[in-house]
Amino acid sequence: MTALATIDVLGLTGAGFIAAAQLALPRGAGIAAELYARVFRSGCFAPEDFTLAAASLAAWRATFSCGLLTVKRVVEEDNASDLTAKAVLATSDGAEIKVVRIPMRDGEYTLCLSSQVGCRMGCTFCETGRMGLLRNLSAAEIVSQVLTVQARLGWTPRNLAFMGMGEALDNADHVIQALRVLSDQRGLHDSQERLTVCTAGHAEGLAKLAALGWQRLNLSISLNAPEDARRDRLMRVNRRTPPSELSRILAAYPQRRNFTLGVNYCLLPGFNDAEADAHLVAEFRRPLGRVLVNLIPYNPGSTPLTRAPSEDETVRSIGWPRAAGVPVRRRVTKGRSIMAACGQLGNGALRRRAPAAGVSA
Repeated sequence: MTALATIDVLGLTGAGFIAAAQLALPRGAGIAAELYARVFRSGCFAPEDFTLAAASLAAWRATFSCGLLTVKRVVEEDNASDLTAKAVLATSDGAEIKVVRIPMRDGEYTLCLSSQVGCRMGCTFCETGRMGLLRNLSAAEIVSQVLTVQARLGWTPRNLAFMGMGEALDNADHVIQALRVLSDQRGLHDSQERLTVCTAGHAEGLAKLAALGWQRLNLSISLNAPEDARRDRLMRVNRRTPPSELSRILAAYPQRRNFTLGVNYCLLPGFNDAEADAHLVAEFRRPLGRVLVNLIPYNPGSTPLTRAPSEDETVRSIGWPRAAGVPVRRRVTKGRSIMAACGQLGNGALRRRAPAAGVSA
């Protein structure tokens, strides 16, 4: 006889956990609010810490659990002075995902979270895209990434960004629930200003996100090529949501007064780094309000499309959009030597299809 699965606390908001406890437990649900807070402080589900009758304790244990992930290994950048690190985590069914700790100023960190095991978007510059989609992560598994690195590695991120493995809005329902849990005042209480969702331009997922009306949540879009033909060659999602349609969707997205949309642009030498491209990017962002273009020098992976841009090429490509009036920030390359930089998170052993073909100028 197979034991019934327990409910993972990490996939529930505080209110959801309290309601589930009141529904499932014959008695002892009165500790639910404090128990929930303790789970998110410690990463440990311990009803034994309360004075409970044996029957109540058994009911808690039979109904709920806290599923931290297994830390398989941690790799730090060779020049570890900047403290960039990648952690490989395993889920209960043995699937491996990766999170990246990126240093900020003043000793603080951003943690890049994964939303899927693999990805079906098939972006040709991305290691995860070459894997294909193995499965979505549950809300509990997404939240568990944060609790696991806090409890087992001592990482205490200030910001959380869905920029790890997977297309976050291809798994929108679980990601949205994870966002609710991460920002719950009874738990981690991460403010929405510290949460960023990055997407390749998943139209249906953007509609779900917009419908929430969460104006303080940060949003970042991967553009990477400013017109259809070349973006088609980089990103399959472009066949459904080309730049013109993506611009229309983003122009209607709910914005707070100081909202700044992030537009990520992976710089591929000889492919999307001409002066004319900078002017096309300027045209794309014109109807979108406040926009910051994040220029990301290409990080070659296991099957490189091209080489990484030189310093001179990168500086030149920053100057052109700025001259056209586009705010640009260079994404400083971190983690390239440990395959932890943008576009480098993947697992070649788990690929479901042959590597995508490269691009050329």
